[in-house]
Amino acid sequence: MNTWNRQRVAKIAIPIAAWLVGIIFVIPILYMVLTSLHAPQDAQTYPPSWGAPLTLDNYGGLFTSANPITPALINSVITSVLSTLLVLALAIPAAYALAIKPVKKWSDAMFFFLSTKMLPMVAGILPIYLFTTQVINMPDNVIILILLYTAMNLPIAVWMMRSFLAEVPPAIIEAASIDGASTLRILTRIVAPISMPGVAATSLICFIFAWNEQLYAKVLTSVAAQTGPVFVNTLIQTEHAYLAELAAGATLISLPVLIAGFAAQDKLVQGLSLGAVK
Repeated sequence: MNTWNRQRVAKIAIPIAAWLVGIIFVIPILYMVLTSLHAPQDAQTYPPSWGAPLTLDNYGGLFTSANPITPALINSVITSVLSTLLVLALAIPAAYALAIKPVKKWSDAMFFFLSTKMLPMVAGILPIYLFTTQVINMPDNVIILILLYTAMNLPIAVWMMRSFLAEVPPAIIEAASIDGASTLRILTRIVAPISMPGVAATSLICFIFAWNEQLYAKVLTSVAAQTGPVFVNTLIQTEHAYLAELAAGATLISLPVLIAGFAAQDKLVQGLSLGAVK
């Protein structure tokens, strides 16, 4: 087979393979959504009853039951949004210092940031739990989750923002400095708008990590600060499986991340490619 034929086959085979992989990933999601729209007795049949009547009762039950999902969703929004804003407020100046005005041995600092992600989350559960409950006496509090999610996402945010800010043309910053602009003005009026796709990509990733986090939320909360993923976990009972309600809760928890991803997909792709190696 000559080179022209191989290129032609590759142009056909690669898109087909990509579609097949995409379908494999989408099938479980479609099954979850379809199960959430079935009545409990239809959702638990085996094999699945694909042609069963559809209903929204499972979603309504999540909001009208004795233990509604609404407070958990509110807690998830508060912790995810506030922690993401805190991460950006801390990561952008740090990344600016490492990219635009690098310090000596800046690579060591970047490795230190990344090395903090190498510790398994479960290794820090016990000291964090003891500190929260016995030292500062703040159990079941969303403030603790906000601080934890900020610390959890800050290293990856600094690493990402540093690669994005390194793409900002130095000549623009030098011209602004010559005109008398302060560092804060340069950062907010020049650097931030240019690197906005990178900021959007970083904020979206931090939001997803905070929204999906379950280990810390499950250990450190009970009722008042319970988040969405923890609430969905409570739908799994030992007596019997609420499969339809569980699918409805999982679908509902997945919607904000999916909506945010679709809404910012152009910014996400542009931001992730902004820091790519040329």
